[in-house]
Amino acid sequence: MILTAAAAIVPLVAACGSEKAGGDPGSGSVAVQRPVTGVDWSVDSFTADGATQRAQGKPYLAFDEKTGKVAGRLGCNHVNADATVRDGHITVGRPATTRMMCDTSLMKTERALLKLFNGKISYRVDADNLTLTSTNGTSVRAVAAK
Repeated sequence: MILTAAAAIVPLVAACGSEKAGGDPGSGSVAVQRPVTGVDWSVDSFTADGATQRAQGKPYLAFDEKTGKVAGRLGCNHVNADATVRDGHITVGRPATTRMMCDTSLMKTERALLKLFNGKISYRVDADNLTLTSTNGTSVRAVAAK
């Protein structure tokens, strides 16, 4: 009887330790879901006026739940604004930016990112990836800074 019970338990115990680490698809483990706040998000690309482009100038955004602000760099200039994160949406206020002029490619990235600062933005976090989409159709893809 004890031998039969042990024979039944061994395969179950072995199966519990057979998962792969890392959160890769099909690995059997779950990737850690990051919050949108408290993370520096490096902007990778943006879609504006129907065209997707790589972001220039190492732009980033950071949403701070405690202060109710978003701060970052838009490619050329620094930005900050009021920001409330709630229920899959971010409501942003009017942005304040520095006023430097930069290379055309940096300014193009900056103009596209400023289009996010027009009210309500929906967001989706998938592991280390963040997608922001404004009501005007501008979308931004960012990755968690390492």
